[in-house]
Amino acid sequence: MIKILCLSLLFLLCSCSSYEPEPNAGRYSQAKDSIPQRLPTLLEMTDPEPKAEPLSPGGNRPYRLFGQAYTPLTDATVHTEMGIASWYGNKFHGHLTSNGETYNMFAMSAAHKTLPLPSYVKVTNLDNGKSAIVRVNDRGPFHRDRIIDLSYSAASKIGMLQQGTARVQLQLLQSPAMLAQHEQTAACYIQVFASADNNKAQQLLQQLQQQQALPAEIHPGSGIFRLRVGPTRDKQQAQQWLNRLRAGNFPAAFFANSNLCS
Repeated sequence: MIKILCLSLLFLLCSCSSYEPEPNAGRYSQAKDSIPQRLPTLLEMTDPEPKAEPLSPGGNRPYRLFGQAYTPLTDATVHTEMGIASWYGNKFHGHLTSNGETYNMFAMSAAHKTLPLPSYVKVTNLDNGKSAIVRVNDRGPFHRDRIIDLSYSAASKIGMLQQGTARVQLQLLQSPAMLAQHEQTAACYIQVFASADNNKAQQLLQQLQQQQALPAEIHPGSGIFRLRVGPTRDKQQAQQWLNRLRAGNFPAAFFANSNLCS
């Protein structure tokens, strides 16, 4: 039994992803990546719950590497991608990721060249159908044929440790742009005008801003241009604005999302 276990471990070591050293490999204690001495536990392979997080202070600026320019997709709310995944382990464990966190190979995390840091993606192994949710907090992999570097735990969960790489599909689940979008829709707006005539809406917008000095914007959708005052998350302020508008030139003004304003 011991002999079989040793042979299995040796096979796993030999089949680990051949991860080439990065340009800054000098800061690591290992020249090449290596496999951990144990497999991840079931708890360590538990999918994180996607949640709204703001952009990290670091890691989201455009950068250049190996003569290639990269621009992070900080405004992304929809993203799907297919390609090759690899994984990274001992060499990088305990070192800082691109957004300033500490890489933990037993956490469900990943590195991507351009997705927002942080963001959450679902990774599906196209060869066996296994999937995992990971939190993207690092940059890489900088191999032309690879789209994502998974942590050791994530790679184990989708069954790619032995092969070292796998054909995968990525689906963005949560990003900072989604948080900003949610915050906007969660704010209170007062609608004062709606028409298919954009020119009329623009004229009223200028008139409203000059006469009332209130924040206002036009929300287009389905061929209709809606002039709305806001946003505000202060219900008392929203009611004061509504009273001012109704007492002025907009007696038919109303809360566009009354469940948030009243």
